[in-house]
Amino acid sequence: MEAIITIVGFLGAGKTTLLKHLVTSYIKNNWNPFIVLNDYENANLDALQLIDKIDPKWIRALTGSCICCSGINELRDHVNRIPVRTNGVTLIEANGTSDACALMEFLGVGLNDRFLPPIQISVVDVKNWQKRGEYDELEANQVQVSSLIILTHLEKTTKNRQTLVRKELKALNRFAKILTMDEIDATLLRELLPSKNIAQKLDHQKAHWSSCSTDLPDLPNLDCIYTICNALPKSILRVKGCTKIGDEKKYTYFERNPDGQVFIRPFNGIPITGPKLLTVGPGSESSLLEKVIQTSLKK
Repeated sequence: MEAIITIVGFLGAGKTTLLKHLVTSYIKNNWNPFIVLNDYENANLDALQLIDKIDPKWIRALTGSCICCSGINELRDHVNRIPVRTNGVTLIEANGTSDACALMEFLGVGLNDRFLPPIQISVVDVKNWQKRGEYDELEANQVQVSSLIILTHLEKTTKNRQTLVRKELKALNRFAKILTMDEIDATLLRELLPSKNIAQKLDHQKAHWSSCSTDLPDLPNLDCIYTICNALPKSILRVKGCTKIGDEKKYTYFERNPDGQVFIRPFNGIPITGPKLLTVGPGSESSLLEKVIQTSLKK
């Protein structure tokens, strides 16, 4: 039977980093992963970042639907249509504001009997855990029905901080294993059992955020990226973009995490929907995005 592993966690916690780690490990050990990516806007941007690791035919991007409620039927239908493979394993990366408890409650209903009951992995940013103000409840919800919790962003935290976070996670979910990225043995994940933990209910509307995207023209230099990211308000917790810089023929991808850090890296291939700037979080409006783009071009 084929294992289904869902990856949840707050925006910027490191879900895609974990996904890449698992895909590399499974392929190395002769497993055949199938990947489902979910995001508010243009999940294809993330999907194309994986094509250097896996054939695109084994990746499915679901955009704009909330897979923990309105999009659950679409997700389940796509999973049921995944081709049968020898040593198959399905990896689902949920968007960063998913109601993780609701996702696990509904995903396993109606799946083909060739699949094992879904298990969930939560990714926790140790540095920023429960420092998100009004979003703390959502972040805490995302670990309550996980079988495994992966700790990330440890490099700039103290031992006392790490001990405190582990203690708080155990208080929320005493059944979950807690590991770091370096401690994962991907080949054993299919042996994990669904969580037995009883979760506290979350007001589901807290998992529904505004998002938008707009076309992004070629930018003259990298400074424009920083100007765009710095001009967008802090209420917008996730910023992503993809475009060409100067005379370069290849595309550049960038993102701003909830803590304000900006990361820039080469983009694999050509964005299917064209160069875009997209945001997730309160204040996401197309008119604002267009304004900051024009401002960056004038500097």
